[in-house]
Amino acid sequence: MKKYAALLLAALAAFGLTACASNTANAEIDYGSSDLYSKADMDAAIALVIEEFSSWEGCELHSIRYSSDECNNSENLEWLNMIAQANGKNITFTQCIKLVSDFHSPLTNSGAWEEDCEYTDWGWWFARTEGGEWDLLTWGYGR
Repeated sequence: MKKYAALLLAALAAFGLTACASNTANAEIDYGSSDLYSKADMDAAIALVIEEFSSWEGCELHSIRYSSDECNNSENLEWLNMIAQANGKNITFTQCIKLVSDFHSPLTNSGAWEEDCEYTDWGWWFARTEGGEWDLLTWGYGR
């Protein structure tokens, strides 16, 4: 009897861990078209989205897409440099990129998300110096 109880608990624990893990494996990627950034540039930023998203328990990532070249402008660079400085980064970024994602929140209330909801056009903002590595500075709705 104890053996069956232990197996049942192990199975429930495994299911719980699987159910709470973020799912990024089936996310569709849309690179759009860009005169500024290569697929490799976008892949580097996408990898950071997936890394961050993987820590969001119970969320399922559906898609990531490139927003547009228009986002790489002086107004957005100024805004992202202000965010960087506010977070103690002593660097002046010269390029920025915005990715957008769609995802589904956990089925039960996790405190961070509206439960069982589809989030669309969730923005991810990155900046870098010319040809450097992307720095994920902010994400969410707005801008």
